[in-house]
Amino acid sequence: MTDLLALRRAEDCRWDCVALGEVMLRLDPGEGRIRTARTFQVWEGGGEYNVARGLRKTFGLRSAVVTALPRTEIGALVEDLILQGGVDTSHILWREADGIGRNTRVGLNFTERGFGVRGALGASDRANSAASQMRPDEVDWDALFGGEGVRWLHTGGIFAALSESTAETALAAIRAARRHGVVVSYDLNYRASLWSSHPDPDAARRVNREIAGLVDVLVGDEYAFASCLGIETADARADPCDSGPFDRLVGRVAGDFANVKVFAATLRDPVSASVNRWGGVLWADGRRHETAPREIAVLDRVGGGDGFVSGMAWAFLNGLGPQAAVDYGTAHGTLAMTTPGDNAMTSLAEVEALVAGRSAAAVR
Repeated sequence: MTDLLALRRAEDCRWDCVALGEVMLRLDPGEGRIRTARTFQVWEGGGEYNVARGLRKTFGLRSAVVTALPRTEIGALVEDLILQGGVDTSHILWREADGIGRNTRVGLNFTERGFGVRGALGASDRANSAASQMRPDEVDWDALFGGEGVRWLHTGGIFAALSESTAETALAAIRAARRHGVVVSYDLNYRASLWSSHPDPDAARRVNREIAGLVDVLVGDEYAFASCLGIETADARADPCDSGPFDRLVGRVAGDFANVKVFAATLRDPVSASVNRWGGVLWADGRRHETAPREIAVLDRVGGGDGFVSGMAWAFLNGLGPQAAVDYGTAHGTLAMTTPGDNAMTSLAEVEALVAGRSAAAVR
């Protein structure tokens, strides 16, 4: 089972993981509300980038990001935050900016954590961002995947849904990755705000289906399949953490996505903004693997799914197999939700302890 994904050897590659996607500034009002805030904490974040950062900071792997930023003070801030996360910035595309954000800018993401009955709330201000303008011919993909060498490429539906050109960029990257034997993961990562404003959602779904048919690891539950791929299921969940509809969907679509070796999804029941039931399920070689949902306390739910993907990728990159992949993914996503910001502030030892079932007793 350790050769399930036919990974390249680490010694033959400069990078264990490269992420392709937008990196935004997240403005966090902490315990307060966006509409009444006087101060914000600033984090960097992006559905694709967060995976590379988790692999670097929690798991110690070599990671880089392919994105675009404006050559402004705000772009420099994002770069500095990326550098603090340990992710390589040498593949950032820098845009000349007009000084007022008319031609290109950094996307902003205002996000409330929520509390109790008040759910988390996100408000994006991301139109015309530098990353949304990326084109497939701006990156020498063969030099990156072949010359430098990459073991794992991660991208997702958020980046692909930004514009027609980002969808084509994702396709170009994935095709090049496949030529060079790079494992590719794709998180459907449905965002209602993106899809509701997309000029041609049906065209975007067609591109998403083409992308999904090329990747090795496809992440997303049955709701994401319906929204991002147009693949509907009539099943209803008996419980928010019931994986039955997802399991049956995988059985139905696996033949249509013959290249996909791993289907994975998180299981979440938001009992409240502060308490979630959380678990994960993964299908590989026609066999189901699950980390049973359990009740967890949540400080900041943003980034839990990305933490799941990075923990899963780490397990596969280390040849630990699918059950370890879903266990480490679920544990890392859990810890990501106990800290502020999009990314986990944790160590591999803490992830391993959670996988082993240790308690939250104080460590002194």
